[in-house]
Amino acid sequence: MDALSLLVVDDEPGIALLCKRVLARAGYSVTALTDPREALDWLGKNHADLLVVDIRMPDVDGFEMIGRARHLQPDLAVLVMTGFGTVETAIRALRQGVDGLILKPFEESDELIEAVKLALADSQQKRDAARIQAIRPLFAVTESLLSETRREALLELIMNAVRGQLRCAHAGYYQYSAGGFQRIAAQGRHPQLTGGDRPENLASRLERGGAPLLLNGSGPGNPELQAEIQKLGWGSVMLVSVLRPDFRSLLFAGREPAEAPFSQADFEMFQILSRQAAAAMENSRLYEDQRAYVRKVEESQNALLQAEKMAAAGRLSASIAHEINNPLQSVQNCLHLAGREDLPPEKRREYFELARTELERLSLTVQRMLDFYRPGAAKPEQVELTGLLEYVLSLMSKQLSERGIQVEARVPPSLPAIVAVSSQIQQVFINLLLNSFDAMPEGGRLQITGRGANGGVEILFKDSGRGVPMDQRSGIFEPFFSTKEGGTGLGLTVSYNIITAHGGTLDLLPQDGPGACFRVYLPVGGTS
Repeated sequence: MDALSLLVVDDEPGIALLCKRVLARAGYSVTALTDPREALDWLGKNHADLLVVDIRMPDVDGFEMIGRARHLQPDLAVLVMTGFGTVETAIRALRQGVDGLILKPFEESDELIEAVKLALADSQQKRDAARIQAIRPLFAVTESLLSETRREALLELIMNAVRGQLRCAHAGYYQYSAGGFQRIAAQGRHPQLTGGDRPENLASRLERGGAPLLLNGSGPGNPELQAEIQKLGWGSVMLVSVLRPDFRSLLFAGREPAEAPFSQADFEMFQILSRQAAAAMENSRLYEDQRAYVRKVEESQNALLQAEKMAAAGRLSASIAHEINNPLQSVQNCLHLAGREDLPPEKRREYFELARTELERLSLTVQRMLDFYRPGAAKPEQVELTGLLEYVLSLMSKQLSERGIQVEARVPPSLPAIVAVSSQIQQVFINLLLNSFDAMPEGGRLQITGRGANGGVEILFKDSGRGVPMDQRSGIFEPFFSTKEGGTGLGLTVSYNIITAHGGTLDLLPQDGPGACFRVYLPVGGTS
């Protein structure tokens, strides 16, 4: 590690030389000068960590030299030497921000070394405190900007951050398009940055040079630009352009002529804010793209769900007709019998009651089917799985019996109710039953068992069919994956997505015999 660089300035050559010898032996790199002007020239060309300076010198006062030295090197630590240790001297030194004071003559060399160490430590502590003080609000600004993804709210935050951190009344945010920079948001006054060809045009200068601009209407600077700023009615302006892969933005800050001009520290803070603002806007854009993508995925999934519903409905058409025709036939027979003139009144009432019961059964069937087919009928409610499964089995009983499939259902009525979308769970049961139906073309046995498990409900569908080959089990829930000829490969995918959306799981259990066994698990409280 390089030794710290010290500059000693004292008009007495003996003291300057003594300081150099003592401090060099302590491991510092020391330059000793007796002429304050020569010392200032040296500071203009070389870096120093600490200035050790006498207060009373001819031509240039020590305090004057400190001010000019700090202008050259703002972070320079300062140790004052004086043979006149008065209270007034100490107060002036404190006001000028010196880091230490030592009285001449030094009684011991260690006294000078200790004073240098303390001055360096005090200066470092001041710099650390100033750095933390500057960084803390930046962290708060960064957190607020990056946590907001709504574009309009984010633009408002950016404007407030610029005006608050830089204490200016005017701020603007622009984005570049073919015609130049177009204003997106502004608070207070703002210039029209259209990107014209006039040399004094602010946007044109920024486009040609690319570097950030700090322009004050008074003080050091280009007189022509100062005149232009004054003509536009500004006292001081700053502009920073940030280039991102997909867009280019520009941030503007302005002060009135009566206000203090922007400092270099303001300019550096403004550049940091500009980069943060651009990153936050890019973050917001990416979030919006992600939200749009999610919406498209949800729309595709809903379309897929509805398409699979209609496909299942087509396969169930015979059972649906049977489920509707039976109660209609019963109603017709009851009404015919009730119309006989020789029928006793109590028998007529019995036939009317049977007709009413069958009509209620028919109405419930129609309502359930409408809920099943209707797109967007997705309202979670308390669902009794035992009753829902019994309904689906009754709906498919004709198809299952015609194929010679015996159903053994052991699902207790005491199963806890779950919070779910009834029509969607109904679709899962239909898909699993159809899957078993296809797996047993020559007939077989389907066992359905249910029980409460781990704060939810578990239902197993185990068939005696061909089973799923080991090399195909890993892809069984993937879209368009089918083991049967002419299958869509969507039934299990849709079922898996429905159960997952409800916070549950749908698994193909390891084989312990012929056929396949699917496990449905649904939590009692629904998705969290």
